[in-house]
Amino acid sequence: MSVMSLSGVGCYKLRTARDRDMWRRLRVFCESEPQAFSRNPETGHVTGSAFVMSPDRTSVLLTHHRKLDRWLQLGGHCDGIADVPFVALKEAYEESGLSRIKPLSGQVFDVDIHEIRQTAKDRAHLHYDVRYLFQAEAWEIAVSGESYALAWVPLDRLEEVTESPGVLVLREKLSCY
Repeated sequence: MSVMSLSGVGCYKLRTARDRDMWRRLRVFCESEPQAFSRNPETGHVTGSAFVMSPDRTSVLLTHHRKLDRWLQLGGHCDGIADVPFVALKEAYEESGLSRIKPLSGQVFDVDIHEIRQTAKDRAHLHYDVRYLFQAEAWEIAVSGESYALAWVPLDRLEEVTESPGVLVLREKLSCY
C-alpha cells in the first residue's frame, strides 16, 4: 500500500489495482489538462463527491439525481475551484440540507472515472470523480432542486437502490477503515 498526493486533491492510500489505475489516470489528466478543474465537456473534468454517512454510520445519504435519473452520492463540478475536498463538502451541504457534516478522514476515500452520457447541451465526457468520506451529525435532510429525492440507505441494502459500481464500492472501501 502506498500513499500518493496530488495538488488540489489531497492524499490517497492506494490499496487495490483499481485504486492505482484510477489514481494514475487522474494524475495524468490533472498534470496534462490546464482546465482540469473547470467544467469543460471537451476534455472532461474533475468533480468532487461526498459519501455522507448517517450519524450512526449504518446508512449513506444518496440523492435521486434529477439530470441523471439515478441514485448517487452527493457531489458536483469544481467550476474552476482547485480544492476538491472543499467542493465535495460544499456540494454535500448544498444538496442535503444538513446543518453539520464532519470529515471522517483527511484523505481521498475513492476515485472513480466514468463517462457522462451526451445530452442536448453537452457531448459525452469523463468525470474524474474524487470522493471523500463524511458523517452527518443529525438525520434531518432537505431535498434541493438538483434532486428528485434524498434517502438514508442502509449499507446492506444499497443494491435495492442502485446498480452503480461507483456507489457499491462504498461497502468494500469502508471495510478498510
